[in-house]
Amino acid sequence: MNNNKFGIKNLTKGKLPRLPFKRAKELILGKDYDLSLVFTDNNLTKKLNKIYRDKDKPANVLSFALENYAGEIFINLTQAKTNAKLVLLLIHALLHLKGWQHSSKMESEERKFLSLIFHYVPPNLKRYRHRQSPNESNDHRNNRRRSFTAYYRYRRG
Repeated sequence: MNNNKFGIKNLTKGKLPRLPFKRAKELILGKDYDLSLVFTDNNLTKKLNKIYRDKDKPANVLSFALENYAGEIFINLTQAKTNAKLVLLLIHALLHLKGWQHSSKMESEERKFLSLIFHYVPPNLKRYRHRQSPNESNDHRNNRRRSFTAYYRYRRG
């Protein structure tokens, strides 16, 4: 990672919206956290979701804790239809990197941070719930295997 402790990579063909990605990162994780933010599409998130979570479908967002103060987030731009949804996915992933697990408390924290970043919560933003059986874990933040980017860098030499 670079000395800025924050890097963005766009693997899609489109332009990224100008949103406060760095502000969200610093608000939730602090300035010293080393974060790589990757914007991608259904193909890559499906591949990563299969490798790391054994789910054969595209993910909207994936977060990987690489070390105590370093992580990587993949956001699927195909599934983030609005700027508010995009920032909400980022906040969700940042909270995972901070150690939060899916719960109603996490949802309220997401909405709180969304209102701090946007200064309001858009009324048309649907509240989403994380549905899973009691024995199923969707919590992938502690997965210490190499992320796709780290694996790609390793393979290239």
